[in-house]
Amino acid sequence: MAYALVLAVGLVAGLVSGIVGTGATIILLPVLTLVFGPKAAIPIMAVVALMSNFAKITSWWREIDWRACGAYALGGIPGAALGARTMLSLPPRLVDLALGCFFLIMIPGRHWLARRRYTVALWVLAPAGLAIGFLTGIVVSTGPITVPLFSAYGLAKGAFIATEAAASLAVYISKATTFRTFGALPTDIVLKGLITGSSVMAGTYLSRLLLERLSLAAFQYLLDIVMVLSGLALLWAAMR
Repeated sequence: MAYALVLAVGLVAGLVSGIVGTGATIILLPVLTLVFGPKAAIPIMAVVALMSNFAKITSWWREIDWRACGAYALGGIPGAALGARTMLSLPPRLVDLALGCFFLIMIPGRHWLARRRYTVALWVLAPAGLAIGFLTGIVVSTGPITVPLFSAYGLAKGAFIATEAAASLAVYISKATTFRTFGALPTDIVLKGLITGSSVMAGTYLSRLLLERLSLAAFQYLLDIVMVLSGLALLWAAMR
């Protein structure tokens, strides 16, 4: 019954994440914590994130902006390794609190930038990847931070989903490798991650059918909803 709940919620999480590019962690993490415990939930999500991003990449392969992906990964890979090592030795509560506030602030901020047609140059993605990669190594997810970043670079819908996923895949590989190196990703955790990730992948592949029919305005509206939920979830986690 517990695994049935995880698989059902994972399908929904994959569907949402496949449409707006983020949100799977916010939906799935409470269930993983309930079923497997908080200590196991974060490394399990690291495996799930790898599978989810792989599904997004294969769904929108032709839409990927490889230059943006490479620039972001250039900073994101070492940043995630350093962040994951830091996470294993420091409590992430203050980081959760800061990120929760940041996500909520970035909702009006993203629209403010869009109205002024502010754009991000390619070179900015490298230092941004370093900072976001470090935070991704510490906390479970920083997906909503990449939303305004890649949106400001000029990506939307399929191109945004695929490019963000390809860049994030490199970051999560770095994070998972670091977990494995320091013994935080044993075989049983990997198996639980693979089981959970299979349902998330199924939802991600299904989401393409919906995203192709989604207007740009509706896509932006869904992004705002996910960022609100992400910010509130992180604030709740920090206050526990």
